[in-house]
Amino acid sequence: MTTNSPGARTDDADSGRLKVLLERAAGGRDDQAWSDLWTELYHNGSLDVAHPLVLPTLADMADAGNADTAASALHLAGALLVQADQRHETRNLRHRYAPDVTRLLGAANRWRQTTADRNDYCHLLEAVLNLEGDIHWAEDLIWGVVSEEYELECPDPDGCASLWVIIGERGFFSAVEDHARCDDTETFPLQPADPRTLQGLGRRLHDLALTDGHDDVARALTYAFGEATCPECGQRFSIAEQIAARSN
Repeated sequence: MTTNSPGARTDDADSGRLKVLLERAAGGRDDQAWSDLWTELYHNGSLDVAHPLVLPTLADMADAGNADTAASALHLAGALLVQADQRHETRNLRHRYAPDVTRLLGAANRWRQTTADRNDYCHLLEAVLNLEGDIHWAEDLIWGVVSEEYELECPDPDGCASLWVIIGERGFFSAVEDHARCDDTETFPLQPADPRTLQGLGRRLHDLALTDGHDDVARALTYAFGEATCPECGQRFSIAEQIAARSN
């Protein structure tokens, strides 16, 4: 292929657009630049996530001193890596950019320890898990802690009900989906996990939240890793297992 071919011109145009978007995003509060990066790198793939500008530049942003820019860079980088893992069923992108992934993970853990805002902290926990790459359901797990609700299916083989699991200011309960926000709906209290008996991922995230001074996040996580009751059949089930099942 010559440099005058249409393919070469397209590659040059894509590289130029990617460079401009990353520069705009790094420059400060440019929500449109971040929106375009998410759209073109993550949602429709019109720009190549494996381009040598992407992960190294996001790592540079995460290492810089602006908390908002760093958080945005970490969120996007983690999501891109998990999507690549799932789409190609390999970890080639992680291996190819291993030094940059290491930098991103280090930055995520540094920002995690200094972030006071509850939701920002939750998203940094998500970024840590995504950058580590050991699970693929971090987004769904953390989404529920931030939004204070999960929409799940009863694990009964016949799929007897869709239901809401509520974790937060409205209480800690499960309810039939259509009535989750009604005051007169029948609700079933959740059973939180005992922090002393939590294991694995639940124990790790709970301990991190306590260590980092986010007691309310730690409490929410005991419910996310606890049990709910199906309002239709009365079956008790692990909330975290159903979150993972929905994500797979």
